[in-house]
Amino acid sequence: MKTPSRLRAAVLASCVLAPAIIAGCATPSTDQVAANSATPSLASYFDTTGRTDTYAGGVRMIPITTPKGTFNVWTKRVGNNPTIKLLLLHGGPGVTHEYFEAADAYLPAAGVEYYYYDQLGSYNSDQPKDSSLWNTERFVEEVEQVRIALGLDSTNFYVLGHSWGGILATEYALKYGQNLKGLIISNMMASIPAYNRYADSVLMPAMNQQVLAEVKAIEAKKDYTNPRYMELLIPNHYEQHILRKPAAQWPEPVNRAFKHMNPDIYIPMQGPSELGASGKLVNWDRTADLKNITVPTLVIAGTYDTMDPKHMEWMSTQFPKGRYLLCPNAGHMAMYDDGPTYFGGLITFMNDVAGGTFTK
Repeated sequence: MKTPSRLRAAVLASCVLAPAIIAGCATPSTDQVAANSATPSLASYFDTTGRTDTYAGGVRMIPITTPKGTFNVWTKRVGNNPTIKLLLLHGGPGVTHEYFEAADAYLPAAGVEYYYYDQLGSYNSDQPKDSSLWNTERFVEEVEQVRIALGLDSTNFYVLGHSWGGILATEYALKYGQNLKGLIISNMMASIPAYNRYADSVLMPAMNQQVLAEVKAIEAKKDYTNPRYMELLIPNHYEQHILRKPAAQWPEPVNRAFKHMNPDIYIPMQGPSELGASGKLVNWDRTADLKNITVPTLVIAGTYDTMDPKHMEWMSTQFPKGRYLLCPNAGHMAMYDDGPTYFGGLITFMNDVAGGTFTK
């Protein structure tokens, strides 16, 4: 198990970060997956003919041009499918792809070609020290360069953004939506001010108020490294809303990803508090612009998420081609709390879009 300070960094990074599934989002059976998609054969799924990453386990370092020079970012391909190629955008900012490794239990069987990717500054990619690089606009341009390098296009390119990755995916779709086949926003609201209001009006009142008072006193002193801070928040907040298991039982990929978090990116953009967001993202709000994203879009939420599931359901109605997937047993890390629902709904969505049968 992590030390309290390490676990604090871990969970902090994931935060920016009825129970029925709207039509078409239910977990598909094996027969449904086979019927709804042109799932490649085992041989073709693992065919590496013509691939430059054959002897690197699917890994490619991709050069990215920035205002401060050229740097390399890490990607890893799994599988081969000409019609469904999924790029995973991790949270933080400054965490890693590693907590997405739950996908290995679901996506290969469905024939999905998918790409792990550490954004610039994250563990497997270059980590420049210039703080001017840490802004949403530059990250959007980075994603576009990654797309071009990987050869993804509007006939096959799906992007899934979780938490901060959902902000990045939203911004990418608003600027480069013509390059997308489908968009997935996972466990992220369309407004940081709305998220902060939800934390103030719902999450914090639900806490033990004596615990909350002590947490607030520590935050008022900016004493975030105080071990008592985590002693209070682990059982009273993180295990309730982030990943709904005792912290000692959190999956190894989650612990590994958060261990590798880069606080030099996360704190300036998200802020240090455990109970809300600040930093450069504090005023981010795209609620009025969702109507301009015209590609099929899936919004995934968890009943117990740090993000308001009702807001995320509303988001799905604002996209011209939106669909909502509620993971009824999940917090923020819904891919672990409710994996069959999460990945089942994701697979169904991509198959529906690829097969021309998508409906809300």
